[in-house]
Amino acid sequence: MNLKHPSAARKSSLAVAACVLALTMTWAAPSESMRTVAQTRAGCVSTPAEYLTAWNNRQIRCVSPFLFTTTHPRGSTTLYPSGFWYAWGGSNTNLERYLVLRRLYGDNPPKVGIGILSYVGFPDLESYDTPTDLAVYTLPQDIQVQVPSFEEWFRLLDQESGNTGAYPLAAQVDLVLAYSRLRPNEDVVGVFQTVTGCKRAALLRGQDLSPKIGCNRDFLGAIAAAGPSPYSTGESKSCFQNFASRYRGAKNAAAMRGVLYQCQDVGYLNTGVGLGYNTYANPFVCKPAVKQTVLQRYTGREFILPNMAFNELPSYVDIELDLGKPFKRGFLYSGYCGIGDRGCASAGSASGSEGSASIQSNAKTRLRISLSRRTSPSDR
Repeated sequence: MNLKHPSAARKSSLAVAACVLALTMTWAAPSESMRTVAQTRAGCVSTPAEYLTAWNNRQIRCVSPFLFTTTHPRGSTTLYPSGFWYAWGGSNTNLERYLVLRRLYGDNPPKVGIGILSYVGFPDLESYDTPTDLAVYTLPQDIQVQVPSFEEWFRLLDQESGNTGAYPLAAQVDLVLAYSRLRPNEDVVGVFQTVTGCKRAALLRGQDLSPKIGCNRDFLGAIAAAGPSPYSTGESKSCFQNFASRYRGAKNAAAMRGVLYQCQDVGYLNTGVGLGYNTYANPFVCKPAVKQTVLQRYTGREFILPNMAFNELPSYVDIELDLGKPFKRGFLYSGYCGIGDRGCASAGSASGSEGSASIQSNAKTRLRISLSRRTSPSDR
């Protein structure tokens, strides 16, 4: 999801597929009566201002499903850089997890700030040093959000430009099937390598996309045809149009993956199912990254929504994230809490709407225990 490239077993696959079925729907901003019902849920944060208060007081609260969140460079005037067609947004389940992070690690702010960016799906966090804020906001009533599955991206492209033939169904099917047939212990970075040729280890080291790291001709050709990324001088819609009119290579899964990567920030950590993922240690699992399973490194729910200026939102707040110093973030690998700290894992066990009651009734007690026992690993 947000600013993703800034410069398992069959049982696991079925579990992820079940999540996809549960998520594949379009979400519309609620009517006023629906908002009223949601906001009367006892004890739940229902406005950005209330969320900021909970954050400042290091409270754990359930959060209304009508609140969204996006990380952005400090000083931005839009959710995503202005050239992007769609912005990535996190759900209320993410916002609930961030309050837990804040409660657990408020005395070690970089674990909160970097933990949020890792949960969102940022790569290259060892060296990341861009001042970054967390926006919490509500949406206008006429705005719809979508689950960013590959199928949804291509539907949006057809809806925008008509069926140009640039995105053949057979290529779409091959791409979707590649991501839905994860082998034991394989993750989405491995699938990205399978589809594009780009070597996993090189990607995780932050190396540029090129034939030198194995990226295949069709993937790189699609990127070249699409032109500049919206992160530089490009614009999403013209980027997709450029691909449709200029690309002359094979219209296969690699090309489809390339144009999404270049034009809409669908990076190599993207799952294609509306769930976040990262190879770094999950902040809520008390194990080093190498000892966490693929399933444990899936994170929260993500959506896409039309990119817009902050002054177009009904309400929002910005929270400055303290990222600490680059290359002083050993917890990304060694884990966020001591191996003997059972409280951290317990505090992280509840997620989403079904975790809200558990968060309210049990987490405070567990957190008190974890805070008294925790021994944080040294940064390396």
